Amino acid sequence: MPYAAFAGCALIWGSTFLAIRIGNDALPALWACALRLILAAILLNGILVASGQRWPKGKALEAALWYGFLEFAVSLPLLYWAEKAISSGLAAIVYAISPVVAMIGSRAMGMEELSPKRLAAAVAAFAGVAVIFWGELAGKGSVAGLIAVAIAASCGSMAAVLLRRGPAQSALGANAVGSTLAVPFSLVATLSLESSHPMPFTFARAFPVLYLAVASSGLAFGLFAWLLGKWQATTVAFLGVIVPVIAVALGAMVRSERFHVGMLAGAAIVIVSVVVAIRTQPPAVEVVDS
Repeated sequence: MPYAAFAGCALIWGSTFLAIRIGNDALPALWACALRLILAAILLNGILVASGQRWPKGKALEAALWYGFLEFAVSLPLLYWAEKAISSGLAAIVYAISPVVAMIGSRAMGMEELSPKRLAAAVAAFAGVAVIFWGELAGKGSVAGLIAVAIAASCGSMAAVLLRRGPAQSALGANAVGSTLAVPFSLVATLSLESSHPMPFTFARAFPVLYLAVASSGLAFGLFAWLLGKWQATTVAFLGVIVPVIAVALGAMVRSERFHVGMLAGAAIVIVSVVVAIRTQPPAVEVVDS
């Protein structure tokens, strides 16, 4: 069962980047993001109430709010906007730096140590992203799109770090809070920056929104939370390596996305660096009794 859950998470999140790109063909990017968040908020809060759970309180609520702001109000709209300009596979590759950013953020907050091997892996991962940026610049691609994805990945990573830093709480409650918080931010963004807001009454408009809200924001997060209770976090973290590979494969098959040599080299550096960072256990933080 854990292997099936792992595979389900990988396939759903691996297809997320392609689904966003396809959805952007039918709806303005930020509007599509807002619709997804509205539906996800209704779905997650409904499940929360039906299961007899409630929103977290106190410090846990504070952590969930910060998580929701960074993950859903900042990171997600940036990713949607970026995929107007760059391919779904390329977005997934740059987003793969998330575990490395989380590692650095955890060290900055004193949550774990950063070994020389992990530091070297982090430097290598960012070097790989720099190679990808260089390739886009040489090929007259969208550097702004890449920057947006890099910021999105960083915000999403720090969202998870801040959530982990707070009191333990259910993934369902945290995501219900986060998606609800992000709805007004996403609506302000789309109403301010986009002039068209068509309703998703056709299959082409409705399916990506429904799929991303139900499968990605609902089912995959549930499977992920369940996996964390069955496997070590470092094992589950390998989703960060598998997801971009699936995203690149799906982008190539469905949309005929292609990558030049520089991008492939940068992608290989990023993925190998993330594998090294994940496989290297952080040194234990020494606790001194006062």
